[in-house]
Amino acid sequence: MCDYSLMHVQSRPAKVGDKLTMRDFGTGTRGFSAPENRSVAVCLIPGTEIAFAEPVTVAAPRFLGFGFKKTQYQTAIFRQINKDAPAAHHDALEFPDGRMVLLTNVCEGQEATVLQLPVDPETEAEKEEQKRVEYIG
Repeated sequence: MCDYSLMHVQSRPAKVGDKLTMRDFGTGTRGFSAPENRSVAVCLIPGTEIAFAEPVTVAAPRFLGFGFKKTQYQTAIFRQINKDAPAAHHDALEFPDGRMVLLTNVCEGQEATVLQLPVDPETEAEKEEQKRVEYIG
C-alpha cells in the first residue's frame, strides 16, 4: 500500500528499472505513477533506491504560501516516517546528506528510475524497517 491518502487509488509494487513520474493523484498527496498508466500509483518499499533525471525540486513553505527549492541531489532512498501517526503522510525520501523530505512535497512531473530494491530482511529490526505503514480508517 502507498501513503494513506492513496489507499483508494489503483496501485502496483515497484520493480527495478521502473521509470516513474511524480504525480498528484487528487487525493491530497503526491506519489509515483506508472508510465503505462498515469492513474496507477507505484508503491515503493522502504529502502528502495531511486535516481531522478534532474536534481529533485521540492515545495518549500514560505511566509505567504509555497515556493520551490531545487536540491543538489538526484538520488534518494525511499523511507517511511511518522509511523505512529495514522493520518499523517509517511512516504519520504532520504537524500545523501541525511535530510528527509515527504514524498508529497516533491514537485509534480519529475521523473525517476528505480535503481535497487532492498535486500530481503534477515533480522526482526530489518523486517520492521521495511514494513509498510497500514492505514486503518
